[in-house]
Amino acid sequence: METTSKKSLITGEVMKSSILGAFKKLNPVYMVKNPVMFVVEIGFIFVLLLAIFPNLMGDGTGSHLRLYNSIVAVILLVTLLFANFAESIAEGRGKAQVQTLKKTKTVTEARVLLSDGTQIMKQANELVKGDIVIVRTGEVIPNDGEVIEGIATVDESPITGESAPVVKERGGDFSSVTGGTTVTSDWLKIEITSLPGESFLDKMIALIEGASRKKTPNEIALNTLLVSLTIIFLLVVVTLYPMTTYLNVTIPVATLIALIVCLIPTTIGGLLSAIGIAGMDRVTQFNVIAMSGKAVEASGDVDTLILDKTGTITYGNRMAEEFKPIKGVKEIDLIRAAWLSSLKDDTPEGKSILSLAVKLNVDSTDEKRIVETSEDIPFSAQTRMSGLDMQDGTKIRKGAYDSIKDRSIAAGRALPKDLEELVHQVSSLGGTPLVVAEDDHILGVIYLKDIVKPGLKERFELLRSMGIKTIMCTGDNPLTAATIAKEAGVDGFIAESKPEDKINVIKEEQSQGKIVAMTGDGTNDAPALAQANVGMAMNSGTNAAKEAANMVDLDSNPTKIIEVVEIGKQLLMTRGALTTFSIANDVAKYFAIIPAMLMVGVPEMRALNIMHLNSPTSAILSALIFNAIIIPLLIPIAMKGVQYKPMAASKLLNQNLLVYGLGGIITPFVGIKLIDMIIGPISQMTGL
Repeated sequence: METTSKKSLITGEVMKSSILGAFKKLNPVYMVKNPVMFVVEIGFIFVLLLAIFPNLMGDGTGSHLRLYNSIVAVILLVTLLFANFAESIAEGRGKAQVQTLKKTKTVTEARVLLSDGTQIMKQANELVKGDIVIVRTGEVIPNDGEVIEGIATVDESPITGESAPVVKERGGDFSSVTGGTTVTSDWLKIEITSLPGESFLDKMIALIEGASRKKTPNEIALNTLLVSLTIIFLLVVVTLYPMTTYLNVTIPVATLIALIVCLIPTTIGGLLSAIGIAGMDRVTQFNVIAMSGKAVEASGDVDTLILDKTGTITYGNRMAEEFKPIKGVKEIDLIRAAWLSSLKDDTPEGKSILSLAVKLNVDSTDEKRIVETSEDIPFSAQTRMSGLDMQDGTKIRKGAYDSIKDRSIAAGRALPKDLEELVHQVSSLGGTPLVVAEDDHILGVIYLKDIVKPGLKERFELLRSMGIKTIMCTGDNPLTAATIAKEAGVDGFIAESKPEDKINVIKEEQSQGKIVAMTGDGTNDAPALAQANVGMAMNSGTNAAKEAANMVDLDSNPTKIIEVVEIGKQLLMTRGALTTFSIANDVAKYFAIIPAMLMVGVPEMRALNIMHLNSPTSAILSALIFNAIIIPLLIPIAMKGVQYKPMAASKLLNQNLLVYGLGGIITPFVGIKLIDMIIGPISQMTGL
C-alpha cells in the first residue's frame, strides 16, 4: 500500500536548482562522461569561435557568415542546456528527498546503560556498536539497533511516510529499529548495531546523492551503441567535406557541424541519464530504497520470485480460527477452558484465543479475580504447554498434541477416540492444532491459522501474467506448506526449507539463465537475499536482511515487488522507446538537411526536398531548432516512464515500434516544417 503522497513533477525549488545545474554541467570534464553530448559541445565551441573570429578558417568567406554562425552556436548551446536540464531535473527530485531526510537527522542525546546498571547521557554521534540505550516515550532513537527488552510503538513516518506507529519488541522480525524514529509509547532497551554515519538513514542519503553517476550494464551497453553511431556519423561528415569540395559545392563549417548534431542520437543522448535516475526515483516514490540503478534495471527482467512465507506471505503470527470440541463436550466448555488457559498468555496466539473466545460470548465476568488468584504456567520448550493453576485446584492446560496426550495418559485418562481425527483435520488445513485439557481431561482442539495477507492471490496472478514464476519457501511441513501455497496462489513451494535450500533454488534458477528476485525479512533470509539478482528486504525485518539486500521496502509489504518489477520493466521500455524515437528522428532530419546542403551545387538533390522547405539555411536551422526543443518536450516521458501494461514481450515490442518508431519519423517532418514556416520568411528578410 502506498502511503506517501505524490510530489509534483517539477517544483519551483527543483526548477531553480535544475536551471543552475544545466549551466554547471557545461564543464567539459563533466560533459565527457556523455560522449554524444560532448561532441555537441565541441561543435558549439568551434562554431562560437567562428562567430567571434569570422576568418578563422582563412578562406575569406567568414564575415558574411557571422550571423549564421552565431545563430547555430546559440541553438547548439540551447541543445546542451536542455540535455543538462533533463538530467538536473531528475537529480533535483533526489536532492529534494535528501534534504527531507537530512532534516530527520537531529543531534540526539542517548541514555546509555552501563554494565553496573547506572545510566549516563551521550551524544548520538558518540555511540559505538554494542552500546545499550534506553529510549522512553517521546524520545528519538539515536541510531540503528535491535530491541533486547521492552515493547513499544514507534513512529517511523520520517523514514516510511506511514503515520501509524509500528509495534517493536524483542525477538522475531519486528525487533529492528531505525535511528531518527520516535518512541510514542512505553520504552525500549536497544543494542546499537551501527556506527555514527553508517546508519540506515545515512545510507539512504548517500544512495540518493550518489544515484546520478551510477550507470547500469544496460545503460553502458546503450552508451556504447550511441558512441558507435556518433563515430560512424562523424566519419560520414568528415568524408563529406572533401567530396563536396571536389564537386565545387561550398558548405560552411557550421552547416557540417549542424549535420553532425542532427544525425547523431542527441535526443536519447540528452535523456539517457535522466531516464535512469528517474527510474530510481519512481522506486523511491513507492517507498522502496534501491541500492543501485542496477537493482532497478534487473527487476525489469525478473523471471522467478522467491518469497519467504512467515512475515512475507503470512502475517507470521498464528491466529485462533476455530474451537473444535471432541464428542460429548459442549463447545462453550471448550471455549471457556481455552479462554482460561490464555488469560496470562501475552503471545499473539494467546491474545487471538482470548479475542475469539470473547467474540463467541465466553463468560468473562470473573476475569480480574481469576487473574489475581491463579498461578501462571508459562510455555516452555520442555513441556510445550501453558495454562493456569486456579485457586480451587483446577488445572487448565493448552499445548502440543503429543504433550497434552502424554500428560493425560500419565494421569490415567482415556484418550477421546476422535481427538486424533480433529488434530489431523487442523493439520490438513495447514493450521496448528493446540489441544486443551481441564484436569487432564481433554476437551478439544484450538485451530490456529497462519493468516495469508489479503490480496496476495490476485497480485500473484498479476505476476503470472507478466511471465514471473512465484516460489514460496517455508520451514513448515509439506502438508501445511501445500495448504498455504494453494491459498496464496503461488506457483510452487519448498517445504521444511533451510537457509541453504533457499540459496540452492536461487542458484538453480540462475543456472538456467533466469533473473531471480527474493523478498524476505529474517536473518535466515540474508544469504538468499545476497544471492538473488534482486533482493528486497522488509524494513520491519532484521538488520542482517537489510544489509544483504539491494532494495529495502520501507512499508514492509512483500507484494511491493510487483510495483518494483513494473518500474523496472517501465525503465527498460522507456529507454528502448526513446532510443527508437531518437534514431527514427534522424531519418526525417536527414531529408531536411542533406538536400538543403547540396541542392545549390547539385540541382538534382531538389527531388529529395520532400518537405519543400524555404531555403537551405532555414532548413538547417529548422532541423537544429527541432533537435533542441524535442529534448525538453520528452522530459515528462523520461521522468514518468512509458506506460506499462502486462502483455507478451513480442506484442509489447511491436506496439512500441509502431508508436515510437513511426512517431519518431512523422514528428520531425511535422515539427521541422512548422518551424521552417516561421523562420523561413525571417531568414529571407535577414539575408541568411
